[in-house]
Amino acid sequence: MRIGAHVRDDDPLSAARERDAEVVQFFLADPQGWKSPVAEPGADAIDAAGVDVFIHSPYVVNVASLNNRIRIPSRKAVAQHAAGAAEIGALGLIVHGGHVRKGEDPGDGLANWRKLFERQRDEGGFGVPILIENTAGGDGALARELDMLARLWDLVGEFGAGFCLDTCHAFAAGWALEGVVDRVKAITGRIDLVHLNNSRDEFGSTRDRHANVVHGGGTIEPEVLVGVAAAAQAPVVVETPADGQADDIAYLREALG
Repeated sequence: MRIGAHVRDDDPLSAARERDAEVVQFFLADPQGWKSPVAEPGADAIDAAGVDVFIHSPYVVNVASLNNRIRIPSRKAVAQHAAGAAEIGALGLIVHGGHVRKGEDPGDGLANWRKLFERQRDEGGFGVPILIENTAGGDGALARELDMLARLWDLVGEFGAGFCLDTCHAFAAGWALEGVVDRVKAITGRIDLVHLNNSRDEFGSTRDRHANVVHGGGTIEPEVLVGVAAAAQAPVVVETPADGQADDIAYLREALG
């Protein structure tokens, strides 16, 4: 099991060394905008250092949206960022599950996810696995509740869609973390990456505010997070406040043996 962190994108290798990280995750463009991804100039050095890479798509991406002004650029962004991720040898591109607006049929949003995979299959594939991430809250969210996640997987599972389990998001959405890996795998058949984040808020809050695994005042017992990581047996990335990431990684590495 390899453990690392979400780091700044200007020098991810230096950030990995500072944290003693075996895995790094970063953005290829502004996470709050639609700009095309920028190639990572240090990709060869990252590969030579034996550090695994995951890329996170911009937060504005919403593949499920029924609004053409959001869905169409979202599809384009996923394809572009997947291509950029493949170019640097990343192990996957993380994409949030997205949502539909109040009064809209979630089934239409689910269908839009299937169309994304169908279109890209016809164009030769993405080049890297697309890892759909569960979300903390939001009306009409497609990856907040397990039953909706099951409906989504009925449509995209056949295309090899991967899954990224975020513990803060799961906790905020009201998922009991004890046994969560088994419940998720019963739906998706896989967990490809764990975002092992503590939460600043209480169980079921629907608030997405990350805290450090240890020494950060989080509301999830660190031992519970260790249990999730141990059960998942997948790469672990902490998306926690940067000044505590080295301690988070050291604690997890010791606790997981």
